[in-house]
Amino acid sequence: MPELPEVETIVRGLRDLAGRRIVKTQVNDPRLELPLERLAGARIAGFERKGKYIVCRLAGGASLLFHLRMSGRLVRRLSPSEKKYARLVLVLDRGAVHFVDPRRLGTVEFREDGFPANLGIDAAGRAFTKDELERIVRSSRAPIKALLMDQKRIAGIGNIYAAEALFRAGIDPRRPGQSLTEDEVAATHAAVHAVLEEAIAHLGTTLGESVSDYRNSAGQRGGFQERLNVYGRGGETCRRCGQAVERIRQAGRSTYYCPGCQH
Repeated sequence: MPELPEVETIVRGLRDLAGRRIVKTQVNDPRLELPLERLAGARIAGFERKGKYIVCRLAGGASLLFHLRMSGRLVRRLSPSEKKYARLVLVLDRGAVHFVDPRRLGTVEFREDGFPANLGIDAAGRAFTKDELERIVRSSRAPIKALLMDQKRIAGIGNIYAAEALFRAGIDPRRPGQSLTEDEVAATHAAVHAVLEEAIAHLGTTLGESVSDYRNSAGQRGGFQERLNVYGRGGETCRRCGQAVERIRQAGRSTYYCPGCQH
């Protein structure tokens, strides 16, 4: 967390800041090394998403790259509980952007040369076609869930949405990619798009009530947690078949799936 839907929701809430000028940059965390002299007076050209990254494009070609990791987010106004967790503040000629990150795991990088070319196909983009997913799975015996989450292959999908997409497609997350039939690849591709679109429409997923849990740029909670079928529901009854949702470990992380629905 946050994954593609949460990052996309935050970016959509910041796009109207295009054209604003950075008056001052306040760095509250010494681990964030930024060229303050380059940011002073810089004009924001726009905000966009690349996988799970937020790109703040600056006039002239440079960018600020934000990776939110576990608890980061960009907000336009700080709530009282967020003030001590603001690691960076971009004071604009009208308004401000605050990088809030209670766990201090997120990163901010100044780039002169644009975005690094080490991400895979964006999971919500037009290039992520059924044929492209077919190419990815046919080349690997890695578990299908790991393939969906591999940011160098497909950018943007994390633990929550990989689990939910595979539930909708009826695919066991442990199956090797090469084992999927053509119809199963098509079902997985359709499920990924459907889950991401629905999550964005519901402003993402907020799993808790603490200051570390996701909010959008206006401080609103997401609503997709009410629509989760398997993620975080280990031991609970599957809404589709009635069997208990199982929780297993894959690559050191929790995986949730329904043994009755996913094969």
